[in-house]
Amino acid sequence: MQLTRAADYGVRVMIYLAAAGAEARLSLVDLAAATSAPQSFLSKVLQALSQAGLISSRRGQSGGFTISPRGSAASMLDVIEAVDGRISLNVCLVPGKSCSRKMSCPAHPMWAEAQRAMLQVLDRAKIAGLAAESRDAAHDSQTLHPCAQCQAPLP
Repeated sequence: MQLTRAADYGVRVMIYLAAAGAEARLSLVDLAAATSAPQSFLSKVLQALSQAGLISSRRGQSGGFTISPRGSAASMLDVIEAVDGRISLNVCLVPGKSCSRKMSCPAHPMWAEAQRAMLQVLDRAKIAGLAAESRDAAHDSQTLHPCAQCQAPLP
């Protein structure tokens, strides 16, 4: 299983917004540049995040996007599911779908265990915690060298 680009951009933008702080209102242009996402594609991701209540948006001159309190408390799982819908490693794990081999399939318990483990890891990864790590990493890189790009230690 591979996450979609939309889910990846969703996680990136949520971490960026959380790191910027609850009061920060950032434009689509700023968010696209910060996350290396095409603006047209990112706007659809932002729409999904807004519909899920993870961010809020405002139009106009002083418009932009801010992270909501719900978004600050969200997990990676919340963000991915807001963008892509429910995650399933295999069709036999999709609620409401049926697999005729489910009861006799020796792989089904392994798929179910892998699914549970993945969902637990993603649910434990909180956006606020990842944003704090991002801020710490940015601070550390700035203390390495004034240009912050070459990563050379200061003399």
